[in-house]
Amino acid sequence: MMHLYRAIAGKKPGILTHIGLGTFVDPREKCGQLNSISHEEYVRLMEIDGKEYLFYKSFPINVACIRGTSADENGNISIEKEGISLEFMALALAVKACGGTVIVQVERVVKAGTLHPMMVKVPKVVVDVVVVASPENHWQIPMACQYNPAICGETRVPLTSVASLPMSERKVICRRCAMELIPNAVVNLGIGMPEGVGVISAEEDINSSMTMTVEPGIVGGVPLGGLYFGTAINPEALIDHPLMFDFYDGGGLDLAVLGMAEMDQYGNVNVSKFGVRIAGAGGFINISQSAKKVVFCGTLTAGGLKLEIRDGKLHIVNEGKTKKLVNKVEHITFSGDFGRTSGQKIMYVTERAVFELRPEGVTLTEIAPGVDLENDVLAHMEFKPIISPELRLMDPRIFREETPMGIKEEILSNNNGN
Repeated sequence: MMHLYRAIAGKKPGILTHIGLGTFVDPREKCGQLNSISHEEYVRLMEIDGKEYLFYKSFPINVACIRGTSADENGNISIEKEGISLEFMALALAVKACGGTVIVQVERVVKAGTLHPMMVKVPKVVVDVVVVASPENHWQIPMACQYNPAICGETRVPLTSVASLPMSERKVICRRCAMELIPNAVVNLGIGMPEGVGVISAEEDINSSMTMTVEPGIVGGVPLGGLYFGTAINPEALIDHPLMFDFYDGGGLDLAVLGMAEMDQYGNVNVSKFGVRIAGAGGFINISQSAKKVVFCGTLTAGGLKLEIRDGKLHIVNEGKTKKLVNKVEHITFSGDFGRTSGQKIMYVTERAVFELRPEGVTLTEIAPGVDLENDVLAHMEFKPIISPELRLMDPRIFREETPMGIKEEILSNNNGN
């Protein structure tokens, strides 16, 4: 979508990319259609020089509602107090190319000529309407934070200000994912469960040894979660959303940690559609297809799952009603076959078991201390994975209350095969 805005702005017919091959947007799957009344061909499969690509068509955009911090009297827009720069300029250009209207919400108007030209994100030539919002309607993070200068880079704060994760299945999963971090890596953390990996990296004092990124354009710092997702504490750079996806699509990510609502025997992952509920893919397809290594994470079951973590072991108090490791996912948001044939390293981390997608198939490599392989793992999967001959216990430190768990030295000396 970010790249389509730029194509629309230049009156181009669309974009050609490998992103989406093998997923639900591939015409050989669902062509991006989400229900029975969708009949339009949104995406076309094309071959160029013997390689497959997907062509996404441009479309008209009539109105854009974007925001900034300041507008000068001429209509130039700066974003000095915003937490992310998003696709403000690309979207405004697309709308103007379609003869549409660009509406910008700001918190103040300043005199003409007082904004530094380098601070102007959206110039007056693409702005039609400026709306000055009252302070209560122009929070930096809607419903979460009116203004935090450490989010937009005005100040820096000690990482001790980042709250630790309480011991839970989420902390267990995020700790195990954090053990896949490598020094000097460029990392993306997805929304939901993976957000906690950034907190773990701060707990373990390894955050400065790698570069965390978030798709709206955050480079560096500690990514935040919940209503704050998409922002970070102490970011080093805030770039435009489309540019971040240029970087991702071009193979800039060493590691991505992403959520996993459903996973199947082929290594496919679904995070986008469940019956009539449409969650959407966001940047998941770009990130998961382009990173050199992908770690998907989530609980093994859902719906009433209750666990106890004590004495360095995992105890299942109440099993979830819904199996998340199924024979075939409803929606392919990540294609295991595409990942495997493109040479990616792919892992799936749950609170009680870790799997890898190997050439021979989905392989169980680790189980949590305290769980039974047959009764607590295999009995709650719709398919039987390959059991690794080197099946081992997950690191017992993951299940202890102590924070940090003490992985800094090994992470900093770890190349992890990358």
